Amino acid sequence: MKKILITGAAGFIGSNLTKRLLEEGNFVIGLDNFYTGQRENIKDFLNNKNYKFIEHNVIEPYDIESDEIYNLACPASPVHYQKDPLFTFKTSVFGIINALKLSKKTGAKLLQASTSEVYGDAQVYPQNEKYFGNVNPNGIRACYDEGKRAAETLICDYNRLYGLKTKIARIFNTYGENMDVKDGRVVSNFIIQALKGKDITIYGDGSQSRSFCYVSDLIEGLILLMKSDVSTPVNLGNPDEFTIKDFAQYILNLTKSSSKCIYLPLPADDPYKRKPDISFAKAKLGFEPKVKIEDGVKKTIEYFKARIEK
Repeated sequence: MKKILITGAAGFIGSNLTKRLLEEGNFVIGLDNFYTGQRENIKDFLNNKNYKFIEHNVIEPYDIESDEIYNLACPASPVHYQKDPLFTFKTSVFGIINALKLSKKTGAKLLQASTSEVYGDAQVYPQNEKYFGNVNPNGIRACYDEGKRAAETLICDYNRLYGLKTKIARIFNTYGENMDVKDGRVVSNFIIQALKGKDITIYGDGSQSRSFCYVSDLIEGLILLMKSDVSTPVNLGNPDEFTIKDFAQYILNLTKSSSKCIYLPLPADDPYKRKPDISFAKAKLGFEPKVKIEDGVKKTIEYFKARIEK
């Protein structure tokens, strides 16, 4: 039985990862301060003898023995990470410093949840791990984008200095159960708006594109990466691509909603094309998304229906 620490354990990805790791027979320690995580997401684990939860802010140091650390703690939606940009940046930077110090002390393997946002408004398409990105360091998204980039820098420097066992997952758009109703990202926004019969809000003309990965596929990728000997950044996502306008119509069709699409100004520095090149993950990890977009979106619609009706 491995002892596995997950920071951001009450979040969307953290809670899905917890479920999978408990099912595999591990002892899981969850850390979260509920800034964006939800108590609802961890309630089913609290009576599990192989689960322990600690309410804690990763900006502050912590000392927990474990074999593996998944550092997932950070607001990830623009709505949440722009609300307090200083907190967001501190969570990325101080959070990874504290995780790295713990890894150095205990010898635990450490996986960092980085993001496709490190590529910024990319000029390379699809984005591969060798691309250094096109990020505005002074913009409203920089607290998150540059925070995650700084975290990658710290991981690589610690690696060079101390030879830690570290992993960097560059996570592309992910969706599925345990997303917050007020998450603020494309999939949750469109589904909630459609289910409630509200206008579907599209920013810009809707020609910008995104690629959507169902959460179980992402979790598989994270676990494969943790088990691997890869220490360089790895893209994890699904290359299946939609324009935002087409995706809105797709959601309307699946929900049979009478909602109408409205168009609002595009936020500053919003990436135009976002599609992962996952050839490295396929070759090194055997990673291959399996859940079809229709199946994943239908499950997510049912999840949000249940949440709305509560």
